[in-house]
Amino acid sequence: DVGFINHEMRLLAKNAKTLDAYVTVFDTLALARKKFPGQRNTLDALCKRYKIDLSARKLHGALLDAQLLAEAYLLMTGGQGSLFAENELTSTEENKETSMQKANKNRPTLPIICATDAEILAHKNILATIKKNTGKCLWE
Repeated sequence: DVGFINHEMRLLAKNAKTLDAYVTVFDTLALARKKFPGQRNTLDALCKRYKIDLSARKLHGALLDAQLLAEAYLLMTGGQGSLFAENELTSTEENKETSMQKANKNRPTLPIICATDAEILAHKNILATIKKNTGKCLWE
């Protein structure tokens, strides 16, 4: 997926930085191949191996796939057992704030990239074109 993202970034600007200039990328497929050599290591195979619920996965969707991969990654690395741990859901607000503060201390600062006036105008023009051609636009 990193290759696709980098390609899209290059389409936006010829001198665009690649994704790894902003974040550290971890290859979960390489990890899965190391842990399970010779076995299928697709997302579906990892979910079945780790008994991750696939019932919501009717079609390929980036958001659901990212959530499923996050669950598989946590189980492959032997750390946290669930993306939404039971104790996190039932903890008090005070405990939630404390755990959130701990997590934020280790998180790197990401750059905030704002759209230029020209980009905002181009976006509005695209939305107007969509509305003109289809009669409606969900993103207005």
